[in-house]
Amino acid sequence: MSLTSYAPVYLPVDLAPIPGHNTCSPHGSLQENAMTTSADRPTGALALADGSVFYGVGTGASGIAVGELCFNTAMTGHQEILADPSYAGQVVCFTFPHVGNVGANPEDEEATSDAARKAAVGMVSRMAITPPANYRAEQGFDEWMRARGIISLSGVDTRALTRRIRESGMPMCAIAHDTSGNIDIDALKAAAAGADTMEGRELAADVARSGAEEWTEGDWSWDSGFCEGPEDGPRVVVLDYGVKANILRLLVGAGARVAVLPGNASAEDVLNMSPDGIVVSNGPGDPSATGEYALPTLKKLIDANIPMLGICLGHQMLALAVGAKTIKMPQGHHGANHPVKNHDTGQVEIVSMNHGFAVDGSTLPAGATETHVSLFDGTNCGFRLADKPVQAVQHHPEASPGPQDSFGVFERFVGSLNSQAPA
Repeated sequence: MSLTSYAPVYLPVDLAPIPGHNTCSPHGSLQENAMTTSADRPTGALALADGSVFYGVGTGASGIAVGELCFNTAMTGHQEILADPSYAGQVVCFTFPHVGNVGANPEDEEATSDAARKAAVGMVSRMAITPPANYRAEQGFDEWMRARGIISLSGVDTRALTRRIRESGMPMCAIAHDTSGNIDIDALKAAAAGADTMEGRELAADVARSGAEEWTEGDWSWDSGFCEGPEDGPRVVVLDYGVKANILRLLVGAGARVAVLPGNASAEDVLNMSPDGIVVSNGPGDPSATGEYALPTLKKLIDANIPMLGICLGHQMLALAVGAKTIKMPQGHHGANHPVKNHDTGQVEIVSMNHGFAVDGSTLPAGATETHVSLFDGTNCGFRLADKPVQAVQHHPEASPGPQDSFGVFERFVGSLNSQAPA
């Protein structure tokens, strides 16, 4: 169905949603019984936990999905975002109106295992998904989402949704797509209202691999595709809590021999691989919940004095392992244009972010130095320990497309392992 095949009712930016009602007309009058004929019936809908509903055109997979609604401000990299396992259990509302014009291709895949394909469950956009217009595209974006089971909704006033999240926080929601327009709105609202929030939810185990794997694919270049991994070089073991493929690629590209273990691996499993360095990966959910099984392992690895790097969820769990606390953020940080101050260099880096929890910088213990801070809200975005070779960043230094200001994180980490190797 094209975007113009019916007249969707949009929620205006200057009107707050009215709990208990389906939507508002542009003039604010209630439209409980709007679009009741088959010709006018919308094929998609988004219900929030408070009972408000946004109608639009359903695309992608058919069915119903429940998740936490967040907004993302990135103008590019929409395939990477929706394929990022860190978005497991979330519905992403893109603030940039045009989505899909570059299509999708397997080289930009971020899932590193079958389990990691359980990433974002839904997507909301302002405009209809456009046909691909890029020479690398092998699928239309709509087709790609359908194959991955992502339910999509277009024709929505995404500015209103974004403003709502900024003012009231990220709500739980239910998103539906039915090609015939037979959507049970009451059931959709009930699903959103009854959904468990992200606080206390352990999601990393759902997206992590179940066994060990050697990873040899390196970073990508325009003329030759992915490079091959080195035959020698420092050994880096990555603990997988939903690791993005590009983290592994950039480690390989920096000269590391990479092995990946599931996040529930024991410290003995890691140490038996004789690592020169350890990376604690990104992932979804509440770090405190994941920490219930991961912290004993991380504490032993910290005590082993092996250089460690934490990224996103890994940053949060390393902070928990040294005694700091994490907090739930009202709207989170999701986008490719976030300014972060690097205290070591004094520079401001523009980085990609994707997290709904943050390390409470005031709870970092003595001996932990804050290395990065968000210039949006002052939240902690990195730390290192004085007496242990441990460092961590909250942002995603591997993100691509997008800013590459932080790609050096991998080169410096792997380079430090080379410098420590015996002559």
